[in-house]
Amino acid sequence: MRIALANSAEYAELHPHDLPLKAALEAAGLDPVAETWSDPSVDWSSYDAVLLRSVWDYHRRYLEFTAWLDQLDKAGVKLLNDSDLVRRNSDKRYLLELRERGVAIVPSQVAAGACLREVVAGLDGQEIVIKPTVSATAHNTVRGTAGSEELSRAMEELPEDVYLVQPFQPEIQTEGEWSLIFFGGEFSHAVLKRPAAGDYRVQDDFGGTAELLDPPAAVLAGSTEALAAANTRRPPVYARVDGIVAGGRYLLMELELIEPYLFLPEAPEANTRFATAVANRLS
Repeated sequence: MRIALANSAEYAELHPHDLPLKAALEAAGLDPVAETWSDPSVDWSSYDAVLLRSVWDYHRRYLEFTAWLDQLDKAGVKLLNDSDLVRRNSDKRYLLELRERGVAIVPSQVAAGACLREVVAGLDGQEIVIKPTVSATAHNTVRGTAGSEELSRAMEELPEDVYLVQPFQPEIQTEGEWSLIFFGGEFSHAVLKRPAAGDYRVQDDFGGTAELLDPPAAVLAGSTEALAAANTRRPPVYARVDGIVAGGRYLLMELELIEPYLFLPEAPEANTRFATAVANRLS
């Protein structure tokens, strides 16, 4: 089966991290081909399926991205993960839906436009994080003390958008943030991410680090429950569950079903598990 590996234009020939995955997909009997998701010349109907990989720019081109999902649906091309699941997961308001299903999440409020300042004003004196509901890699994310001049100035630079407002979780700096990877609903591997000294962002773009570790039982259980609460007909082919332990309790940060970075360089053997999950879903 021919399978397109959809990437942003920056990684049209595949991100280097995905080269071992391409080899694993070939070993699983598939014919993977790198394509740029935003390239209008691509005939997506010539593929049996499309696997999202280094789509790092979807949040910056959101309307174009969702129109592309519509295009795949109309052409009858299977997307991994499923297109409906990707649509729902592309907006972080899914966290509130998971909260309604009993998942413990980092406390979150949604605010847009003038309401953003109203929500922040109600948290006066608290250290908070503001992030767009459609975002990745800490894009347009700010942290500060509600009511401070510094945060007010930072908010003035934010574009008109819909935001999540959350209390800052100091455990990210002291204990780190866990990312657990699942393929076909089965746990594969986990890393503990830590920010650089003085920062709170765990992405390597900002100096963060990730260490391959076995997760504590409570973290594995909480991540598994969060994934199950996604309420999908079948488990996602791939998922990354990000969370922290705060006050002895697991809290979900994000359930990533689009996220291209699955910490495969940290766990090279997971490429085979990922490829197997893809092949099983297409068989």
